[in-house]
Amino acid sequence: LWACCPFHNEKSPSFSVSPAKGFYKCFGCGKGGDSIDFVMEMEKVGYLEAIRHLAKKYSIEIKEEELSEDELREQSERESLFIVLNFANKYFVKNLLESSEGKSIGQTYFKERDVAEEIIEKFELGYTLDKWDGLLNHATEAGHGKPLLEKAGLVIPKDDRFYDRFRGRVVFPIHNISGRVVAFGARALKKEDKPKYINSPETPVYHKSQVLYGLYQAKQAVRQEQNCYLVEGYTDVTR
Repeated sequence: LWACCPFHNEKSPSFSVSPAKGFYKCFGCGKGGDSIDFVMEMEKVGYLEAIRHLAKKYSIEIKEEELSEDELREQSERESLFIVLNFANKYFVKNLLESSEGKSIGQTYFKERDVAEEIIEKFELGYTLDKWDGLLNHATEAGHGKPLLEKAGLVIPKDDRFYDRFRGRVVFPIHNISGRVVAFGARALKKEDKPKYINSPETPVYHKSQVLYGLYQAKQAVRQEQNCYLVEGYTDVTR
């Protein structure tokens, strides 16, 4: 089988796949390997994560060494954080697209900044309602505990109560290289709201120095073009 290579820009197909041998080779850029190598190269993940990705896709059971109680606890916590962060992301997106506040304020802001609808969808941009407990109530009603919401950086405790970290702002979800939401950046839309930007704190799944906003969406084009521009702000990336 022949196709244009996904790892570099070309007009004539030089990417060869042999189903019988389970092997691929590009005679243009020289990259080659098996299915695991392909996933590692495409998704920029490690060997074990590539195996888990393929196993999940094809419903193949993986037998791994038994983890210690601490390792199991840490793994469970990370997965719970990913789940609640994804829940919050869907909530913010729904606010932008369906709530009257999101339409009149959030969508107006993006239109004024010339952010196209397809970019809003691609980057999963959202809006958080201008209330103290919008996400908090929605998440707790769905069964997500306050301690987990706090650990994910979504709510802040104060005087034995909790309130939303992000309120009345447009929201930019931050994805890791595999596409999972790990944090958020939120921009104020009122002059009196300070600071202008509020970002998620560091968490077990988010380390600011290890994540670059927009890289997940851009990684394919960066590979093909062999070129990348770094810009300062969230909106600079989406424009």
